[in-house]
Amino acid sequence: MDTIETKKRTRVRAYPAEFKAQLVAECEQPGASVAKVALAHGLNANMLHTWRRDARGAPAVSRSGAQPEFVSLPLPAPTPTTTSPIRIELRHGATSVAVSWPTDAADACAAWLRELFR
Repeated sequence: MDTIETKKRTRVRAYPAEFKAQLVAECEQPGASVAKVALAHGLNANMLHTWRRDARGAPAVSRSGAQPEFVSLPLPAPTPTTTSPIRIELRHGATSVAVSWPTDAADACAAWLRELFR
């Protein structure tokens, strides 16, 4: 007896943009979970993650293993800041000694402290 093979057809669902936007908005609510929103609507969480990424305009993750192109961003020049000095206060009984040390000489301050407590 001959058997006839039938191909199982899979259907790819298309969802309206309004529906996608509604679910993405639900995910953005405080305390919302992508998995819970997807489950509540009978969807796979990965699909909802894709919709969120598309809504943000983020590029899709490449499965080819290709590295994304490096984009350099200009940074503002560092501004000189005034820093407060290192302040050390030592107390022994009723005696108290306070020492102020410039921040740019922190290594010398550390050496002084090592010698002091030696």
